[in-house]
Amino acid sequence: MPAATPGTPSLLRAMNDRAALDLLLAHGPLSRTRIGHLTGLSKPTASQLLARLEAAGLVVATGTDGGRPGPSAQLYAVNPRAAYAGGVDVTPGRVLAAVADLTGTVVGSHEVAYTEGAGAVDQVCEALGGAVKAAGLHRSDLHRVVIATPGAFDPQTGRLRYASHLPGWHSPTLLDELAAALPMPVEYENDVNLAAVAEQRRGAARGHEDFVLLWNEEGLGAALVLGGRLHRGWTGGAGEVGFLPVPGHPLVRQVTRANSGGYQELAGFQVLPGLASGLGIDVPAPADAPDGPHGAEVAAAVALLARAAATPEGPYLAFLQSYATGLATGLASLVSVLDPEIVVLSGGVIAAGGEPLRALLEAELAELAPSRPRLVAGQVTERPVLHGALESALAATRDEVFDTSR
Repeated sequence: MPAATPGTPSLLRAMNDRAALDLLLAHGPLSRTRIGHLTGLSKPTASQLLARLEAAGLVVATGTDGGRPGPSAQLYAVNPRAAYAGGVDVTPGRVLAAVADLTGTVVGSHEVAYTEGAGAVDQVCEALGGAVKAAGLHRSDLHRVVIATPGAFDPQTGRLRYASHLPGWHSPTLLDELAAALPMPVEYENDVNLAAVAEQRRGAARGHEDFVLLWNEEGLGAALVLGGRLHRGWTGGAGEVGFLPVPGHPLVRQVTRANSGGYQELAGFQVLPGLASGLGIDVPAPADAPDGPHGAEVAAAVALLARAAATPEGPYLAFLQSYATGLATGLASLVSVLDPEIVVLSGGVIAAGGEPLRALLEAELAELAPSRPRLVAGQVTERPVLHGALESALAATRDEVFDTSR
């Protein structure tokens, strides 16, 4: 069939089809009358549209709107089984995979713990295979997969950069090996960028075109969204703020070898025990934590911040204030250059400080930067990177599946 051209009936039908499918995703089941009202289409045109989408397997009848005055109307919804997408979240301690149907509902997940000597390709395949099995599907049922990692794959060389702490992921042939092992299109994205995608699609950044997401867990990182789009930089390294030189801390040289920089040394999780002990606060002993080489230390830092946020007075208030100053020192550089509308605070460490840390950080930033963005807590607190990977995979999947002009 020849490609549709602007103004042709086939293109207009495809545009109406997409508008209706997006409305069904946003609102849930809708009647023919309601779809016509929201799209501006006549009842006969809305009926033809729904019949066309139902025949294509993209919508299904889901019952009626009983309980309202007058005759019951048939309701329609996006067919969740029309396509599936996968997301994979890779950390130094584990590989976590999940599968979502076309509506975004997670239907299966599986986690594989890092094993010394295990290959990256084998771990991804095992995690993804487990998630697919849990969903009652086959790998060939996945339309697309997005894999999240620390750092970023350099688009010029295909090699992972800014993540020397991720074992087994630095082979120059890794992307080719993954492409050969997986039967569906695969994309790769920085983990903090995908946390920002999750907040943009379903969290605190909805409706905002220009924002920064500041992430703090095992490492400090940032995601930059400008004009509604992720800014990745020439080598994919935009937002690697842990390497940022900052006042108040000695310069870290040869940062790629150290896998650290001034901002990480000033405001990363590892500084919190020292801040606390200097104020006479008891520091909890690191507990066993399986997720990553620093999981126990991160858990201890989270416990310290949570305790301080619960009783923000005396030495605990001083502890929060000192940490807010460290965080604001690096954040001020980002805000001064980018002038974002909001800054989303995300990651387990920074989230543990709650509203007391957020308010102190906002006040400190107002002293250090000329612009005054609102600082907001992230709303996607449960596996934000994985949810961002799924959202990214689903967006591309829907663009393809919902295109009825082809």
